[in-house]
Amino acid sequence: MTPTAPPDLPPRWSARVPSSQDVAALTALVAHHHVATRGSTSVDEAAVAFEVTGYASWTRRQLLVTDPQGTVRGWCRVHDRAAGRTVVDLTVDPEHPDADLVAAHLFAWAQETALVVAGQRGLPGTQLDSGRHVEDESQARWLAAAGYTKVRTWLQMTRPVTADEGRPGALPGPREGVTIRRVATHDTGLPVAGDLQTVHQMLEESFADHFNSYRESFPEFVQRLREDPGHRWDHWWVAEVDSDGVTLPGGAIVSSVLSADATGTEGSYVDYIGVHRRARGRGVAKALLHTVIRDAAQRGRNRVNLEVDADSPTGADGLYASMGWHTAYRTESWHRDVELPQ
Repeated sequence: MTPTAPPDLPPRWSARVPSSQDVAALTALVAHHHVATRGSTSVDEAAVAFEVTGYASWTRRQLLVTDPQGTVRGWCRVHDRAAGRTVVDLTVDPEHPDADLVAAHLFAWAQETALVVAGQRGLPGTQLDSGRHVEDESQARWLAAAGYTKVRTWLQMTRPVTADEGRPGALPGPREGVTIRRVATHDTGLPVAGDLQTVHQMLEESFADHFNSYRESFPEFVQRLREDPGHRWDHWWVAEVDSDGVTLPGGAIVSSVLSADATGTEGSYVDYIGVHRRARGRGVAKALLHTVIRDAAQRGRNRVNLEVDADSPTGADGLYASMGWHTAYRTESWHRDVELPQ
């Protein structure tokens, strides 16, 4: 589908690229959107700053919208995630009377921008990937009006962590023939490239048969994860398995730091966990998850969060539930495929 001209904003409204001076206002906008649509918020100003002017800004094109009084009412981010896939994040004040028009303008701008990026990559089009919190009815209305279709539901799960779980022997260790180790680092503290490439390979091959799987190059993978303000190289682990006397990589897990909650305590987040086919049935997933739980406890954190496909054929949500995770809330993925004009 080809792009159309964005609908006009209301009279005397304006749009521009955000700068560092807008971080506080954008944080307030996101917080207001969350409270209005789901009753609470956990927005982190540092994360917003990372998107506006930090590492994450390098792969994003952004537009903010202000009303005649100069108040920020909308913010859209178009993330060039990988070849053929563009993530669209939209935040609009849902309580403003012109919210529908502002959302339509920003979604149309996002489509035009995503196609420009696709053209620069030499592609005929791209998949637009957006979403919503299941309680956000206004976002669902805007997505549907912009031509997106709901394709998946995700469980956002959390597990409490206690200090005792950081003690030796408190959690089960890996089975015989399975070893979990942190990615190796140089004397400078930077990770060894070979281990990062192993993590990338394990995740790419583990997810090859999962929903909406696509190839992401190694540079894209590393850059995207590095963009997260909670990223830490010492939160990456590799699983190795013994196969007839030969040690082979069998899986990997990447985690990051969650910002402090209402108690002022940080948490850990499982960004990715993958078990290679050759290592399945050997308890690798549990060993990787126990590693992150143990690490979180030793760092004084109080929770480990993760996301899982509600319709996953692997039944991963059952594994997580058996290990103490529960669903805190649900989100949805909405997609739209667009093409450059012939």
